[in-house]
Amino acid sequence: MGSWLTSDFFSIVAAAFVVGTIVGLTGMGGGALMTPALIFLGVGGASTVVTADLTAAAIYKSGGAITHARAGKPNWELARWLILGSVPFALLGPWLLHHSVGSSADLDTKLKEYIGFALLLAAATYALRLVINLRRVSSGGDTADPNPPIRPLVTVAVGALGGLLVGITSVGSGSVIMIALVMLYPGLSALRLVGTDLVQAVPLVIAAAISNIALNGLDWHILIPLVIGSTPGSILGSRIAPRVPQSFIRRGIVVVLTMSGLALLDKAGWAPLGSGDDQTHPVLIAMVGVAMIVVMPFVWGLVRRTQGLPMYGAPTVAELERGRPGAEAAARTPEPDGEPRALRH
Repeated sequence: MGSWLTSDFFSIVAAAFVVGTIVGLTGMGGGALMTPALIFLGVGGASTVVTADLTAAAIYKSGGAITHARAGKPNWELARWLILGSVPFALLGPWLLHHSVGSSADLDTKLKEYIGFALLLAAATYALRLVINLRRVSSGGDTADPNPPIRPLVTVAVGALGGLLVGITSVGSGSVIMIALVMLYPGLSALRLVGTDLVQAVPLVIAAAISNIALNGLDWHILIPLVIGSTPGSILGSRIAPRVPQSFIRRGIVVVLTMSGLALLDKAGWAPLGSGDDQTHPVLIAMVGVAMIVVMPFVWGLVRRTQGLPMYGAPTVAELERGRPGAEAAARTPEPDGEPRALRH
């Protein structure tokens, strides 16, 4: 038992609890936050961390998928086409990576680089989703269509891209695939989108985990504290979500994903940033984060102006996530204490 209760054990539990809480608060995929967190903690190589994270995700995503399958009414036909594309590539991706890279040191460096780019892509798609929902709200909302005509070829292609990305990096099931669904099937409600994404993500993540375990083995010293920390965190996040100003959390996630992606590229020795751990640029990465915090509200205000909305005020980011008609009016509706919802975010 003493070999388990190490500083790494408690560090992983704490990190997993924080990430699980954020996942419960926002509904975003945990891989985009958990994988870089474990890498920065130094608890194992990149491939070991990816394998443990995917295995943990296969456990907790199954519970969420069962819940949504019962209450969220996912679009099963759409999920089947996504699975058709994602599962084979989730199985194939790790093998392609291993056969294209030579030594284990090269594999670790290349994997950090790929995860870094995947995090930047996740940050971009997360921001793009808010812009798309802003346009939906400002135009009065799209006509709801719970069962839109499926576009098989492009849907399978989206699944294949997501499967390849998740299989290699563990990032993408809750970000890249979701934004593709929002763009391809705008009539789906947020509840059906999340339910469909969760249902298709379970076989995707299981396939990616199996493939990575076959290649890398499974480090139980990472997996067990990961599950112990993330499970109560996700439950807590889900319960307090209605009472937390998620606007700031979502903006913060875009900043954190961007900084994490740049930090991993820096650590991997990506040429524009340096040549490895001995030439990292933490000050530069911190400056990027500060610049984003300062500039993002102004840029978001300009985007709102293009849609005929005031630069600041309603609708809030939380209402844009729902993408429902009437968000502008709802944002101005007073709460029982007289404070407009817009001021709460």
